[in-house]
Amino acid sequence: MKIGIVLSGGGIRGIAHLGVLKAFADAGIQFCHISGTSAGSIVGALFAEGHDPEVILQEFKRTSLKRLLRSLPAASGLLSLAPTRDLFLEYIPHNTFEGLKTPLSVTATNFSRGVLRNFKSGELIPAIQASSAVPGFFKPIMIDGEMYLDGGILDNFPVEPLKKRCDFIIGSSCNHLPVVTEVTNFRRLIERASIMSINADFKMKKGFCDVLIEPEGMGATSLFDVDKTEEMYWLGHEAALKALKTNEKLAAIVQAAKQRPA
Repeated sequence: MKIGIVLSGGGIRGIAHLGVLKAFADAGIQFCHISGTSAGSIVGALFAEGHDPEVILQEFKRTSLKRLLRSLPAASGLLSLAPTRDLFLEYIPHNTFEGLKTPLSVTATNFSRGVLRNFKSGELIPAIQASSAVPGFFKPIMIDGEMYLDGGILDNFPVEPLKKRCDFIIGSSCNHLPVVTEVTNFRRLIERASIMSINADFKMKKGFCDVLIEPEGMGATSLFDVDKTEEMYWLGHEAALKALKTNEKLAAIVQAAKQRPA
């Protein structure tokens, strides 16, 4: 059976995808294709290269990328994602889609033309940077003379690349919003409104998934709250473990994986 997984965008909340992937990997589930946008594209690329999710978590916590994200709330202007290139090259030195161990699709928004683009071949790192360039925080990424920004602007749950490639699709979303009765500040208001906007077509898209992992209330965490890194990982991991225990379809896949020759 060809199993694919789609990883949503969500800033620091995307760390939850690592926990989800770790639980599935430990259960013996193998993916034939990964589709991700924004934070999901970063996690997806590192996992597709063959890095262990728990190792990725620890490496993220030690890198200068954490310091870059910490500077965002006080930033007076747009930041460049150019410094992340060397970080990505440490873990994906070949810098190509073709060199990954698992096929990957990355979505980004062509800001020059106002359309979505799905990257699946060629140079990898610019595609990841473009997919992760959150508007209002990061400068657009230039690719072939055109500006690109975060894929979540137009598609925060890119399930379409998997529909014709996979028999079974798992979705991992980190943007579930809790019910609230008040908003304490302007930033929270804008963040909540933004998540509501990117979730607008999620109900329809999640219908294409055979299994959906969506930890409750995670959307309440701010986009760049790096202090929640560890918490996000374990929330995703626990949600995936719960699905593995309660979902009959997943249980059958795990059983088949155990019977697969080593």
